[in-house]
Amino acid sequence: MRTTSTFSILFWVYLKRIKNNQAPLYARITVDGKKLNISLKRRIDTRLWNANKQRIKGNSQTARDLNQYLNEVHSELFQCYHELRADDRRITPQAIKSKFLGDDNVRIYTLRDIIAYHNAKIFQKLHRNTSRLYLTSQNYILLFVKKEYKREDMELVELDYRFILSFENFLRSHKPRHYQKQIGNNAVMKHIQRLRKMITLAYHMEWINNDPFRKFKQKLIPTHRGYLTAKELERLEELAINSRRLNTVRDLFVFSCYRNQLY
Repeated sequence: MRTTSTFSILFWVYLKRIKNNQAPLYARITVDGKKLNISLKRRIDTRLWNANKQRIKGNSQTARDLNQYLNEVHSELFQCYHELRADDRRITPQAIKSKFLGDDNVRIYTLRDIIAYHNAKIFQKLHRNTSRLYLTSQNYILLFVKKEYKREDMELVELDYRFILSFENFLRSHKPRHYQKQIGNNAVMKHIQRLRKMITLAYHMEWINNDPFRKFKQKLIPTHRGYLTAKELERLEELAINSRRLNTVRDLFVFSCYRNQLY
């Protein structure tokens, strides 16, 4: 059975939306440090709210009714949490909220879902080389999830700013089998950029409610490529390479250099 390290419920009043001493009441559920708010569709007199006890002060009928309602909400949320555990389902704030609101049968999309959708709907609009680069980025994404989270897939609602930073660190430290050194900064940013486009697509289709990339900044480093001298090109032609694939790449590059000289 899956377990979680922490689960808590907090009732709070949205004081920034106060009007005539009335403000909306929310429940905040937290699972392993991830928070999500649920509007309780009630407004209360802020002068009667006890933030420490998270209840209405006084013994009036209104106070008793509202405090009883909060007790029931608290019990229902805990019941939702325990039912998810009993069903061996992944416990997230979104899953608890969905179950509490009665829409827990609504499909929850994953990284593999958006990858499959993107490839089926978007690939036909892309150049073949761009599609190939997307496949490489997608393989890195799934490899990261497998190594970092010990899972084969991940729900989109779980993605956050920490996930993006961890994926960036993974790419910077990863050494591909077919490559002799670690991935460079701009290549790392390109892989993250492709992930961002897929997640933005999911956001626009309302598969997720929040964009985890809203605080992330690209860190591309300007590059200036010079021309090879005749001597350098000659050394490249004579270079002994054990890899058949790299030999082919070298030959194509040298051919393109001589071809450009003809025009």
